[in-house]
Amino acid sequence: MNRLTVTLLALTFSNCVTVPKGEIEDLKPAVRAVHQSFRWKDFRGAAEMMVAERQEAFIKARTKLNDDKDLFITNFELEDAKLSPDMLVAKAVTRISWYRLPSTNEQTATVTSVFVWRDGIWQLESQDDGPFEDLKPAPKKKPAPVQPELAADAG
Repeated sequence: MNRLTVTLLALTFSNCVTVPKGEIEDLKPAVRAVHQSFRWKDFRGAAEMMVAERQEAFIKARTKLNDDKDLFITNFELEDAKLSPDMLVAKAVTRISWYRLPSTNEQTATVTSVFVWRDGIWQLESQDDGPFEDLKPAPKKKPAPVQPELAADAG
């Protein structure tokens, strides 16, 4: 075989290998599964559907707040879900209602959950509102103020 043939074959087969990407059809059931786990207080099950770096802190926060006894998710409804152009990040908008004892006042929020496609599944990365403060995105760091250049020794 000549070099051109080998190169063309290599390019053809390399195009067959693609990076797996998430699909909207897989996202919606993942969103529902996470929220069902929240609703039925299956916090360990919910943690397993999160990115690894969030799991331990999530479980610790549920224990500290006594959420298995005091948190009641009364309703959730998926309103919208969209994928990023690269199909590796998704945002799901859900309306969630809950109360946490000793209060019996129900709160309702429209929550945007960020899911990332990792290891062939959608995993919850963060939520911007709702009953789980520990799932809020990390605050964005402000850039350090630019210091004016010190004037060169003028003397």
